[in-house]
Amino acid sequence: MVQSRAAKLLLRAATSLTLVFIYLPLGVITLYSFNDSRSLTWPIPGFTLHWWGKALDNPGARDALLTSVKAGLGATGIALVLGTLAALAVHRYQFFGRETISFLVILPIALPGIVTGMALNATISTVFEPIGISFGLLTVVVGHATFCIVVMYNNVLARMRRSSRSIEEASMDLGADPWQTFRHITFPQLRTALLAGGLLAFALSFDEIIVTTFTAGPVKTLPIWIFQNFARPNQIPIINVVAVIVILLSMIPVYIAQRLTQESGILRRR
Repeated sequence: MVQSRAAKLLLRAATSLTLVFIYLPLGVITLYSFNDSRSLTWPIPGFTLHWWGKALDNPGARDALLTSVKAGLGATGIALVLGTLAALAVHRYQFFGRETISFLVILPIALPGIVTGMALNATISTVFEPIGISFGLLTVVVGHATFCIVVMYNNVLARMRRSSRSIEEASMDLGADPWQTFRHITFPQLRTALLAGGLLAFALSFDEIIVTTFTAGPVKTLPIWIFQNFARPNQIPIINVVAVIVILLSMIPVYIAQRLTQESGILRRR
C-alpha cells in the first residue's frame, strides 16, 4: 500500500507522541536517580553517582531483590508445569466443558489484583494456617502463580495452534512412543514458547505488588520495599535508584521474550 507523505508524517508524529507519553516518566525517574539533591527539585541542581553506591550497599534492598527473584522463579516454575499441561489438554483433546476450562484458566489475569489478593488472603488464613502453612515466601509464590499460569497457557496454546500436528503423527507412525514423540518433536516446537512465556511470567511476578501485599506477611519483595520506603523523604534518592534498577531488570526478560516470539522457523499447519 502506497502512503502519501502527509500520512507518513502523521504516523511518525503519532508514534513519537505515544513513545514520549509512555517513557517520559521513566526518563524523569532515571534523571532523579543521579540527582545531587535529596529533594525532587526541577531542574536537577547537579548530577552524582553517590545514591547508586548507597542503593547497592543497602541490605534491605538486596534482601528484597533476592526475595523477588526467588518468588519469580517459584511462580514461573509452577506456571511452566500447570500452564503447559492445561494448554496441551485444551488443544489436543475434545471433552465436555473444554471452552469453559479455557475461560476459567484465563480469567485470573482479568480479575482486579485486589480481589485476587483478598481471596488468597482469606484462603490462607482459614484453610492453610490451621495446617501449619503461614504467610511467607510460599504464599507469595502461590499468589503470583495464579496469573503467571495464564501467561504460560496463552503462549503455549498459541504456539500449538501455529504448529503442524502432521509431523507428530508421522513420528508415531514410524514407531515412536508418546514420550519419544514429545521429546524429539513436540518439545522442540514448544521450546521457544516455553522460554518466552517463562520470561514474561517472571517479569510479571518480579514487578507485582497488589497480590503480594495480601500474601507476603512478614516477607518483603522489592516492590513492597520500594512502596514502604517511598513515604520516607530521606530514602527518596535511594528509591529512585532502585526503581531504575527494577526497570533495567524488567527490560531483560521482556526483550528476550519479544525476540523469541518473532522467530520465523516455526512449522505451520498445511
